Amino acid sequence: MAQQHNQSPETQDSALEKAFNKVLTPLEEFIHKETTSGFLLMACTVIALAIVNFGFIDTYQHMLHAPVGLSIGSWVLEKTLHHWINDGLMALFFFVVGLEIKREVIVGELSDIKQAALPIIAAIGGMVVPALLYVAVNSEAEAANGWGIPMATDIAFAVGVLVLLGTRVPKALLTFLVALAIVDDLGAVVVIALFYTDTIYLGALGMAAGLFVLLILMNIFGIRKPLPYFLVGMLLWLAMLESGVHATLAGVLTALTIPASPKFKPSQFSKLVRGMLDKFDLCHKPGMSIMRNEEQRSILQTLENGVHLVETPLQRLEHSMHTPVAFLIIPLFALANAGVPIDFSTLGETLNHPVTLSIMAGLIFGKFIGIAGCSFLAIKLGICKLPQGVTFSQIGGVSLLAGIGFTMSIFIAELAFPGQDEYLLMAKSGILFASIIAGICGYLWLYLAGKDNKQA
Repeated sequence: MAQQHNQSPETQDSALEKAFNKVLTPLEEFIHKETTSGFLLMACTVIALAIVNFGFIDTYQHMLHAPVGLSIGSWVLEKTLHHWINDGLMALFFFVVGLEIKREVIVGELSDIKQAALPIIAAIGGMVVPALLYVAVNSEAEAANGWGIPMATDIAFAVGVLVLLGTRVPKALLTFLVALAIVDDLGAVVVIALFYTDTIYLGALGMAAGLFVLLILMNIFGIRKPLPYFLVGMLLWLAMLESGVHATLAGVLTALTIPASPKFKPSQFSKLVRGMLDKFDLCHKPGMSIMRNEEQRSILQTLENGVHLVETPLQRLEHSMHTPVAFLIIPLFALANAGVPIDFSTLGETLNHPVTLSIMAGLIFGKFIGIAGCSFLAIKLGICKLPQGVTFSQIGGVSLLAGIGFTMSIFIAELAFPGQDEYLLMAKSGILFASIIAGICGYLWLYLAGKDNKQA
């Protein structure tokens, strides 16, 4: 029989003190999760490439195209596994993106127009120039629909690479990249909504509009529980799916209606908590565990309920949803979409294909020219200034890192080339090669341009 090792009270107290001393700001928690997600994303990408290029491509394709359905009476909704991942699970990804955008606009880096001006201008340049460069390089009319592919930046990959540099880059540069990437995500959402919709069914679109209004009214009338929003959000997803507009946008629309104000004021919460803690101390009985002390257990539950009431629903949902999205949904997306067969005998032809070339040019050169160039002009014209402690050379390095398109670029490629396997293969090849080159070059640039920014 195995021995059970119990921690001493001193060890438990030390662990508890350590847990409470580790206070992360929302931005630090966000960056930590994005960094870990970026590394997991890299691993899943390598696994998908290995599966496809080491003799398992038929099994891979068979699994992705396996039908998965839901039926209620005579109503049936059946899609392939690949479709469920890209249109179903990714709606939750876009839900988190919507929460992040709303938070940044209300209280984050985008809430102060003076502070937000530089990343906004840089992001716009980083979207427009790659799209123009794609069209300029790609002369094939059939492939022109892929102009939105090089506009995107993968925040998880880009932040992951930047964090690897540690103290060689200032925190303000990391904040700049996060703000830029979130504006970039917003731009991608707008592009998907406006330009990657073929046929619109007005009846279903009208139903979606009605459900969106219902979500807004729920916010106005003070409904704070997440469940009603998720239920209406699911109906909105179904309506969007039938309308012809990409269903994942339902995630963003639902997120924008989530309440962003707390039920309790911080001062009121503090007063109540202090009273509860006094009661907690009075109920303490030496030698009795918390499991046996009913009064203390009740007080702890009350404190937990109070914490949820002083938090905003937006803050709580972003915190709870970020982990499954970052560590499950995005890696699944990579496994389902990064499986690109690489034939080294025809690698030259692949790299010379107009779609591959235009995407690589857009992500590597377009992002760099757009972000660095627009930032330079904005600073020289006096519209905005560099973040404190950040050099323009470091902005150039971040401009290269922004060329890591991956998740959002692959997502747009799937929309741009439905049923066009050759173009889709070339697009994914261009995204993979460009992301690798941009990541390596951006890292080396910032490593050489950086200095030890560690503060005492």
